Amino acid sequence: MFMARPFPGVFFPLAAILLSAAVAVPILALVATVSPHDLAAAFAAPSALDAVRVSVLASSASTALAALLGVPGGYWLARLPRRASAPVLFVLTLPLAFPPIASGILLLSVLRFTPLPDSLAGVAAAEFFVSGSFVALASAAAFGALDPVREDAARTLGLSEWRIFRSVALPAAAGNVAAGIVFAWLRAIGEYGATSIVAYHPTALPVALYVALSASGVRAALALTYGFVLLAVAVLAAQWVFRRRVVV
Repeated sequence: MFMARPFPGVFFPLAAILLSAAVAVPILALVATVSPHDLAAAFAAPSALDAVRVSVLASSASTALAALLGVPGGYWLARLPRRASAPVLFVLTLPLAFPPIASGILLLSVLRFTPLPDSLAGVAAAEFFVSGSFVALASAAAFGALDPVREDAARTLGLSEWRIFRSVALPAAAGNVAAGIVFAWLRAIGEYGATSIVAYHPTALPVALYVALSASGVRAALALTYGFVLLAVAVLAAQWVFRRRVVV
C-alpha cells in the first residue's frame, strides 16, 4: 500500500527559510542600491576592465590546472582504501582551513625565490593554492559515490583503467565533478588574501574592490560587488543547467 511521505515539522522548513533569507537579504539590498548606470560606470573604467581581465585569466588557468590534476587524482583517491587515502585528503583539506592571508604568506615563502610574485602567473599560483583542493575533494566524493558494478563489468571486458575512468566513471560522475570545478573557479576569482600577498600587481578584481573601498568608501565598492554577484549567479546558473542535462 502506498504511503505518502510525511511532511517535516515546522522547524525544518523554518531553518531553511531563515538560512536562505540570511543570504538573500543582503543581495537584494545591494540590487536595490546599485543602478545599472552605476554598474556600467564602474566597469567602464580602464582599471576595472584590466582587473576583470587579470582575474578571469588567472582563475581560469588555476582551475584548468586543478581540473587536470584533481579529477584523475580524485578518482585515484576514491579507489584507495580509507586508511591510505585519509592522509592525502587531510593534506588537501589544509588550504581550505587556513586564513587567506596565512595562505599567501606560506606561498610567498616559496615563491619569493622565483619570478612569480607580482605577476599574472603569481595571481594564478595564489588562486590555485587556495582553490585547487576543491576539485580533488569533490571528485573523490563523486567517484566514491558511484556503484562499482559498472567499473567491475568493464574490467571483465578487458578495458584499461584509463578507459574505464574516461568512458565509465567520468560520465557517471560528471555533474558532481563539474560542480567542484565551478566552485573552485568561483573560489579562485574571489580570492583576496593570498592574491594580495603574492601578487598585489597586476591588480585582480578582489584587490581592486578593496582599493575602491579603502579610497572612496563603501559606496564606491558597491558596483564592483554587484558585478561579483552577477558573475556568481551567471556561473552557478550555467552549472545548474549542465547538471540538469547530464544527471539522469
